[in-house]
Amino acid sequence: MPARAVAIANRHPRLRLDRRALTRAIHVLDSEFAKSKISPVPPGEISLVFLTDTALAQLHADFLDEPTPTDVITFEGDPILGTAGEICVSADTAAAYAKKNGRDFSSELLLYVVHGWLHLAGYDDLQPTKKRAIRRAEARAVRLLAVSDSLPRFKLT
Repeated sequence: MPARAVAIANRHPRLRLDRRALTRAIHVLDSEFAKSKISPVPPGEISLVFLTDTALAQLHADFLDEPTPTDVITFEGDPILGTAGEICVSADTAAAYAKKNGRDFSSELLLYVVHGWLHLAGYDDLQPTKKRAIRRAEARAVRLLAVSDSLPRFKLT
């Protein structure tokens, strides 16, 4: 199976990222999760968009009728049109959470990307049982990326 296309849009003025490393991380997740019995992300291109809190809050208001900042919004794609979906992530929320909780910014932002990818794979986090399942899958995904030396790095300037 050929590697899926990954479109990356960095709309955050201070975020620096390595597109090649980020694409590799998505490909590793696709490959490793496909080997297990876990439902894979549908076929097609994945779009990753990195935004400010203000921009993601606007999307949150426009599409979910909730005009507040959030960490990740995931939109399902349409495999017939060749899209698996779009993951919109707030670098500002990741930075604030990382600082408040003594976490590494890059690790936090990667966790948001993984979280969005898992939503595309069918994971949900609206009920406590499902939330525990997605947290376990997040930990597994991050471990897979670490073991395969595929942890992309992010930086705010």
